[in-house]
Amino acid sequence: MSRERKAYTKEFKLMSVQLSNSHTDLGALAKELDISVTLLHRWRKEFSSKQESSFPGNGKVILTAAEQELALLKKELRETQMERDILMKAISIFSKSDNKYSGS
Repeated sequence: MSRERKAYTKEFKLMSVQLSNSHTDLGALAKELDISVTLLHRWRKEFSSKQESSFPGNGKVILTAAEQELALLKKELRETQMERDILMKAISIFSKSDNKYSGS
């Protein structure tokens, strides 16, 4: 008996946040909009922290240019560390079989 998850549009979320800023009773507003109070609080928090990039849709996070660059650099670092680890293992395997390592 799984429940289907409701999907709300960006416009609905923005309207809800704007209405919540002008209402004092968020519980009544949430009931009026047929959403939970915790969901309304989460939307307000996201909007206050991200402003125009909030509610991108389908869980896809919109990153700033600096965040995109940081993610790319972290990915490159992970790949480089993995390559280094593979090479270190290869060196140890070859040096054990030859009982020497020539370095070239």
